[in-house]
Amino acid sequence: MASCPQAGLVPSGPALKRWLGLGLLLFYFMSLGYAVEKKVAKGKVGEKVGLPCCHEIPSTESLRNYRVYWQKNITEVVLAYAEGKKISVNERYENRTELDSRNLTLWISPVEILDNGPYQCVVQHLKISQNSIAPRIVCDEPVTLFITADFSEPSITAEVRSSSCESDEVVVRCSSHGGFPKPKISGIFNNTSVVWNATWVSESSISPYNVTGNVQLNVTEDTSFTCSIEYSGFTKSASLLLKKRSDCVLPTIPPSYNVITASSIIIIVFLLAVTLAAKFLPRHVCSQCCMSQDSEEEVKESMKTAELSKVTSEMSSV
Repeated sequence: MASCPQAGLVPSGPALKRWLGLGLLLFYFMSLGYAVEKKVAKGKVGEKVGLPCCHEIPSTESLRNYRVYWQKNITEVVLAYAEGKKISVNERYENRTELDSRNLTLWISPVEILDNGPYQCVVQHLKISQNSIAPRIVCDEPVTLFITADFSEPSITAEVRSSSCESDEVVVRCSSHGGFPKPKISGIFNNTSVVWNATWVSESSISPYNVTGNVQLNVTEDTSFTCSIEYSGFTKSASLLLKKRSDCVLPTIPPSYNVITASSIIIIVFLLAVTLAAKFLPRHVCSQCCMSQDSEEEVKESMKTAELSKVTSEMSSV
């Protein structure tokens, strides 16, 4: 009597498809998690940076049991070892790279901006049998290298475009150069962020950047202005004191219509008064002069009469 296979040991057609579907779904979510957990290395231009590999050789083995390939952008071989010997090195990395023989870390020193980008560590284990070597891939994992180059200290200049007693219109210019990656420029004026008209200059996406920002401000008093250049978690800042100009001249305000009318009336009245005074004052003065002359003559006549009376009385007494 033929024995029947135990249920569940050999999946039937629909069950097999279901298991395959679940397996593919699990693989998809694992790949998502793998993509999220990509390794990252960071460094500044001129420093020594290590790129971690996905495999560490056990103490019971040595590099002679492996093949190790470090690649950039998948197609460019940076460094390769086979059976403990260096078999390839990119000329751009010549004398700048070394491989750790135990954890297979790739060391680059000094790093350059051109080193920025994705790398991949591929490790094969060599199983040596009689007259043959059977390589087996142990790991194949990417790592991204982020390179940073410091920007110069920001240079700030200010130009007064127009000025009044109330405020100055000032154009502030902030610039910095020689850094990487592309930076963000920000500014603070009167404890408020300003909006820049910014431009970036670079020969390529992996070349140093020069950045320049311009902003127009209304300065009503002496105020400090700060410009900041931000890149890869680093910041370079500088400040400048913007001074309000004090040599202002108040503009001449033309008199109003009412003021002009009142002034005209006053002038006309004054001229009339002068004219009347000039017309009647001489007659009055003349009459006063005549009266004074008559008075003087009367006094003189009375004095003469008194003297004659005195002389007559003296002669009578003789």
